[in-house]
Amino acid sequence: MPVISIIGCRMFEDEIMHLLENDPEIEKVIVVENNDCSGLRKKMLEAGVPHKVLPVEEIPEKQKEKGFTLNIYMLELALHAIPENLKRTVYSKVEAMAPHSDGILLFYGLCGNVLGKIEEDFKALDCKVRILKEENGEIVDDCIGAVLGGRGQYLKALKSCRGVGTFFLTPMWAANWREMIRTAGLSKNPDDIKMSKFVFDYAGYKKVARINTGLVYEKDFEACVREFSRLFEFEITDLEGTMKLVENCYAKTKTSVLDSTA
Repeated sequence: MPVISIIGCRMFEDEIMHLLENDPEIEKVIVVENNDCSGLRKKMLEAGVPHKVLPVEEIPEKQKEKGFTLNIYMLELALHAIPENLKRTVYSKVEAMAPHSDGILLFYGLCGNVLGKIEEDFKALDCKVRILKEENGEIVDDCIGAVLGGRGQYLKALKSCRGVGTFFLTPMWAANWREMIRTAGLSKNPDDIKMSKFVFDYAGYKKVARINTGLVYEKDFEACVREFSRLFEFEITDLEGTMKLVENCYAKTKTSVLDSTA
């Protein structure tokens, strides 16, 4: 049974859900049980996506059977705050999932440039390790770049802001902005809007970009963006997102795995 393991930041919950709901070839889904899987599991239950939840030590070894299994290992939002911690954690999860996988797809970008060599560092593994990349082979910058379609579109979006500081919000960013502000060090207290606003003003932020990914798993996206805009007195601007980059990376990983296990 070919097995792909997705290891990803919680910021990519919606994109992973999109893949789950649009790949009819998946026969079994296993979610690794930890403190960060509840958000994804809630969305899976709401969408009627059948799955099992197992601690990593109980996940079955690779088996020579028909069908296609997807393991999903979600990691916490705050890892990016300390780059070395992010690298250490992601590398350790790859090592933990490798015996259970024919291929591993990482839902991360460069994220402070600590994951830029991860494919090379694990090239000796029996399973192929991949990270989100553009068509030209460049690793995406981060979760925002991934849903905008890559670095070129990212730069285009930045230029469209005409030099005005703009904060980008995907649905997951919008739902978790208080936690992200805290972990980014803007304010120790995410409810201290005055301090966060002072930092934003000092950095020259005046707009919030609402990235419309087309995904509707976060039901309060619009309300969260409006709240963010109101609290920090930001003008709302809209940007169109795309699932093409994520879909392509997943398709390439899947094809590679299915070809190698045929």
